[in-house]
Amino acid sequence: MELLKAHGLGNDYLVLERGPALTPALVRQLCDRHRGVGADGILEPRPTDAPGAFGVRIWNPDGSIAEKSGNGLRIFAHWHVHVRGSPTPLQLDTGHDVVSCEVHGDEVTVEMGTVTFAQPPRRTLHIEGKDLDVTVLDVGNPHTVVWVDEADLDALPWRSWGAALERHELFAHRTNVQIATLTGGTLRARIWERGAGETQASGSSACAVAAAAVQRGQLTPDAPTRVHMPGGTLEILVRTDRTVRLRGPVAAVARIHIPRAWYPAEAGGSEA
Repeated sequence: MELLKAHGLGNDYLVLERGPALTPALVRQLCDRHRGVGADGILEPRPTDAPGAFGVRIWNPDGSIAEKSGNGLRIFAHWHVHVRGSPTPLQLDTGHDVVSCEVHGDEVTVEMGTVTFAQPPRRTLHIEGKDLDVTVLDVGNPHTVVWVDEADLDALPWRSWGAALERHELFAHRTNVQIATLTGGTLRARIWERGAGETQASGSSACAVAAAAVQRGQLTPDAPTRVHMPGGTLEILVRTDRTVRLRGPVAAVARIHIPRAWYPAEAGGSEA
């Protein structure tokens, strides 16, 4: 098996360059940070019927499949252009959506599509004895933004909130969670990803935070904004028509060879 490891602001993915068709068990083993390579997910090239597009399956580290990932899409586009020699801009088909990406060196722009909001979008959810002010929306994958007034996000029990909200009964397919604050005109967030837990950054989460801030009237549309996360900062544009553009860096880390003897027997899979 040949893998390329890359990250977007510390949110790391493996690109499957050669090897067996992935299974949930094999994905869990590869993403294990102690006995495998370690990653927040795997990007698997896949066939597509979308004209002119490149197909990708986005795996979460728990073996589930994500509908969309802003960082994952940036990494996959970067790999296609810099390794495969594909022209930019290019279209990527996730199996749930086709998005346009443009690669500028190590910066990648992704048109993330149209944001939709739950009705009502703003709700109060009772978690661990506290009423949380949340905005529920979809950026091609589900998100729940928790709004707080505290400037020090790490003083809050945001990890346990994220874990509880991810599997809240309101969300039939689970949800990504962001704990966010807008102070002094600056958006900052902590990220709890569905199927991954705490991550340093998330592209779709940054889009969700910015779109929710616009929906709440805290930011104006059609003006680029930045979302600050532990891994770094992403630039987001939320337009009046609720389409969203994401821009941020990608860094390649290493090319990794996995010997066949390592494959766990229960992972199965046949050579691609």
